[in-house]
Amino acid sequence: MDLTIETLRERVRGAVISRQDDGFEQARSVYNAMIDRRPQVVVRCVNAGDVVATVAYARENGLDLAVRGGGHSVPGFGTCDDGVVLDLTPMHGVRVSPGSRTARAEGGTTWGDVDAATHAFGLATTGGLISTTGIGGLTLGGGIGHLARGLGLSCDNLVSADVVTAAGELVVADERQHEDLFWALRGGGGNFGVVTSFEYRLAPVRDIYGGLIFFDVDQASNVLRAFREIITRAPEEFSAFPAFQIAPPLPFIPENRHGDVLIAMVACWTGPMDAGPAVVQPLRDIAPIVAEHVGPMPYPRLNSAFDALVPPGLQHYWKANFVVELTDEMIAAHAQFGPKVPALNSTVHIYPIDGACHRVAADATAFAYRDANFAGVIAGMWPDPADNEANIAWVRDYYAATAPHSEEGGYVNFMAGDDQDRIKANYKGNFDRLVQVKREYNPQNLFHLNQNIRP
Repeated sequence: MDLTIETLRERVRGAVISRQDDGFEQARSVYNAMIDRRPQVVVRCVNAGDVVATVAYARENGLDLAVRGGGHSVPGFGTCDDGVVLDLTPMHGVRVSPGSRTARAEGGTTWGDVDAATHAFGLATTGGLISTTGIGGLTLGGGIGHLARGLGLSCDNLVSADVVTAAGELVVADERQHEDLFWALRGGGGNFGVVTSFEYRLAPVRDIYGGLIFFDVDQASNVLRAFREIITRAPEEFSAFPAFQIAPPLPFIPENRHGDVLIAMVACWTGPMDAGPAVVQPLRDIAPIVAEHVGPMPYPRLNSAFDALVPPGLQHYWKANFVVELTDEMIAAHAQFGPKVPALNSTVHIYPIDGACHRVAADATAFAYRDANFAGVIAGMWPDPADNEANIAWVRDYYAATAPHSEEGGYVNFMAGDDQDRIKANYKGNFDRLVQVKREYNPQNLFHLNQNIRP
């Protein structure tokens, strides 16, 4: 007999919110306001047992199942029409073990939660660049952040994961048990189950030396060429990335430049604090500086510096590719389209993913692009739906100009909803093994609302 919503309410401790219930409109909303879907029910899970029951409800009733962690999925994978939303956001506990330098965080935790908990012990791991991002989606897709050159990707620092499979079993995946699943979770996205907790390896990082340096956008080509050279020679404790950005009304930016398109360098040095100014100086020397805010700061402050620019409720459309070499032709494409960034919220970033990221073999985790030196993202974000057509066209035109100078595949966490045809390219030589793991753990493709690997 099919499970009913009433039965589900009896089986779970968290809130079960159907269309008839108060709070449904809020419960169904997601970060990307371009996504407007009406699930049958939203289950706010508070423990692994709730997750098991919710997975069973969707499976037994043949319903679509959307898994929501931080809710930041640009394609809107954290919701669905007429199906089940398994909402992990109430599960956001973090337990730090300073002796072993590890932290265990529940599946609905954000990077802000992790940073706050670990910073108290002078520890950190590679997280995203927006503190409201969920750890689940970011880690399962790979996990690029300020600390990646020195510490590797988020998935490279994953020690173990508790996973609810499509069959409703709770298993522990690590290097000793369910090894194939553990391999696939590190870059393979949400294809294989619901991760109810992540255990991360931590490193001694408390305060960093870094921040933002803004240059005139007509210096874009010079900035990108200099970045290409500086980051190649830089010690791994140093990370920096360029960003096309409309200048926000921040006090350190001259008022007469607010609203101008600028190109920024975002720097992060985790080595000895007294060495910070000398390490960052080559960035300052690139071109005349319009504004800067650089100095010692707690790592969590840098990791939340962009939060105010990307509140919930914006329209989102993104494109991305991995890049082995930032060629002159690629730089010319960026210099053509970057200055046309259409809204204060929109941006283009080029993240370095060399250093420690390269010391992991291409087949050691599902994340395959270990030869890529950069991960670029054209992040179209804006408040007014009336601008959707024009701004989506900017993203697509920009992408078309940069794609010929990029790798075929891109970072799954930056993919749009219309990028499903790129799945095989995103995983290169790891794709066939991912299909085999999918057949073992999710043979009916219950977890298919993602950048989907079909079994």
